[in-house]
Amino acid sequence: MDTGVLQFTCIPGCTACCEQKGWVYVTESDVERAASFLALSKEEFEQRYVVRTRHRLRLRKPKDAQCHFLRQGGCSIHPVKPVQCRLFPFWPELVSDRGEWRKTGGYCPGIGQGPLIQIGTALETAQEMETAYPALYPGKEL
Repeated sequence: MDTGVLQFTCIPGCTACCEQKGWVYVTESDVERAASFLALSKEEFEQRYVVRTRHRLRLRKPKDAQCHFLRQGGCSIHPVKPVQCRLFPFWPELVSDRGEWRKTGGYCPGIGQGPLIQIGTALETAQEMETAYPALYPGKEL
């Protein structure tokens, strides 16, 4: 990887990012969009699928799976998927650390494929993540 560019394309049908252990954090807007998409009230969606802590919202994990919305071949709420999912792999911790980017490429076949993306563009995208989830990136200037 050149220091000024990254390369990435999402591979159709790949769900490797969705299968990694970890939490999917959501914004209030993510909850509203997903609820509407599923024809649920915001309250009903949150009761079924969201854990609310003091500073964060995250999706509940079902038994033996990483996400309620992951199906074979993709995300069942793809058009309204959470910011965290939409921005992957352009997360601040990945675009700012060449080693983490390469490590993520170990499970993400789209890293190193597709168009070249200028680091400035990647950092702008990563800023959207910091803005959406300030509790995950404390001390960052917004």
